[in-house]
Amino acid sequence: MSEFSNLIDFIKGTIALGQISGSLSWDQETMMASGSIEQRSQWMGHLQTTIHERKIDPRISDWLNAIDPQTLNQDDAAQVKHISRDFNRSVRIPADLASAIAITTSRSQLIWAQSRSDENFKSFVPVLSEVVNLKRREAEALSSSNLYDALLNDFEPGMTTKKLDKIFKKMRPRLISVRDKALGGAPAPRIEGLFSKDLQLSLSNKIADLFGYDFNRGRLDLAVHPFSSGSGDDVRITTRVMENDPFNCLYSTIHEVGHATYEQNINHDYSLTPLGAGVSMGVHESQSRMYENQIGRSKAFTQFLFHEMLDIFGEFGIKSADEFYRCVNAVKKGYIRTEADEIQYNLHIMLRYELEQALINGSLEVKDLEVAWNDMFKRDFGYAVDRPSNGVLQDVHWSVGLFGYFPTYSLGNIYAGCLEKAMRSELPDLNLEYSKGNVKRATTWLRENLQMYGGLRDPEQTISFATGEMPNEEPLLNYLDKKFNDLI
Repeated sequence: MSEFSNLIDFIKGTIALGQISGSLSWDQETMMASGSIEQRSQWMGHLQTTIHERKIDPRISDWLNAIDPQTLNQDDAAQVKHISRDFNRSVRIPADLASAIAITTSRSQLIWAQSRSDENFKSFVPVLSEVVNLKRREAEALSSSNLYDALLNDFEPGMTTKKLDKIFKKMRPRLISVRDKALGGAPAPRIEGLFSKDLQLSLSNKIADLFGYDFNRGRLDLAVHPFSSGSGDDVRITTRVMENDPFNCLYSTIHEVGHATYEQNINHDYSLTPLGAGVSMGVHESQSRMYENQIGRSKAFTQFLFHEMLDIFGEFGIKSADEFYRCVNAVKKGYIRTEADEIQYNLHIMLRYELEQALINGSLEVKDLEVAWNDMFKRDFGYAVDRPSNGVLQDVHWSVGLFGYFPTYSLGNIYAGCLEKAMRSELPDLNLEYSKGNVKRATTWLRENLQMYGGLRDPEQTISFATGEMPNEEPLLNYLDKKFNDLI
C-alpha cells in the first residue's frame, strides 16, 4: 500500500472512534439514566484518551513526510491538509490534559443541569472554574499569542478575534437600529391554546421529511437542548416540545434538519475521512439557520405552514397567513438566545463572545461571571436578567468546554445571508414553490453548491465557491433591514 493509503486507513479508524464517542454523547443526552453519569464519564475519558493517542501517533508524521504533494489530486491534497492541521494541533495537547477535559466536562454538564434547575450559579462555579482552567491550558499549549484564537480555530479554521471584532463592530449599530424600530411597531399576533406532544412531533416529522431529512439513515428524538449528531449514514436529530408553544418544536426541528442534511448529503466517497463532515461550525450553522430562517420563516413558506397547522391543530388564535408570518417573526423582549428573533440573536452571541474571551484570557474570573453577564445584558438589551436560568445558566456550551464556539452562530447567519443572496439570483421564482410547501429546488441548490463537498475547501472558500464572492456581513444586514422594515 502507498503511504497515502496507509495514512487514510489509520485516520478512518480514529474517525470511527470519534463517531462512537458521538453516539455515546447522543445516548447520554436522550436515553441514559442520570445515575449512570460517573461510569459514562469514565468511558468517555478512556475513549478520548485512545482517540488522542491515535491523533498523535508518530506514524502520522512519517506518512505525511513521505507523501509527495505533487502526486495528489484535489481531494487527496485536501485530506492531507486536514490531517496535517489536526496532527500539528493534537501533538501540542498532552494526553492527560485531553483525558481531564473529557472527564471534567462530562461531570460539569450534569452539574450545570442541576444548577440551572436550582437557579443557583454558585453551585456551578467550582466545576466551571475547572473547565475554564483546563481550556486555558489547552489554549496555552496551542498558541503563545492569542489564547482565544487558538480555541476559535478549532471550530472555524482561519477565523480570528481581529476579524470578528471588525465584523461585530459593523453589525452591532445596524442590528440595534432595526431592533429598536421593530420593538416600536405594533405587537405581533399570538397563538392560543395547548398543543399535544404527539401532534407536534407528527408535524415535525412531516416537515423534516419535506426538507429532505432521510429517516432511513437517522431518527428524531426529544432532548432538553435540541441538537444533531453523527455523519453519513447515521445522523440523528433531537427536538423539544412545549405544549403552549408549537413553534419551538417546529423550528428547532427545521434547524437541526439543516445540520443533519448537510451531513447526509456529503459525498459518500468521503465517509470516515476528514472530508466526510461539515467543514466548520460556521458553515454548518449556515445550513441550519438558512433552513430555519431564510426558508422556514419566509413569507411564502409560512403561508404553507399556516394551513398545515390549521389542518393538524385546528384553530389556534391566528386568523390568516399574514398574521402567522408576523407571529413567527415577532421581535420582542426576552432573555433566551434560542428563542430570539433573527435580529437580537446576534446580539446574544456578541455578549457571549465578549465574556468567554475574558474568561479564557484571564481578565474575568468565573466567580464574577454572573455579575458580568447581568451587567452586559442590561447594557445590550435595556432590562435586567430575572433569574440565572434566563441568564448565565441558560446555555450548555461552557459546561462542556465549547469556548470559541458561540461566534460560529453569527458567522453561520452571515454565511446564510450570502447563500440566500446567491441562490435567489439563480432561482428568482422560489416564493411560488415555497408557498406550496416545495423547498426541493432550494435544498438541491444547497446540496449541489455546498453540502456535497463536505470539508473539501476551507470555510471562506466553501462560501465563495457557492456564492461567487467572499463572505461578508452586508447581505445578512440588508436581508434583515428589508424583512423587518416590511414587517413594521
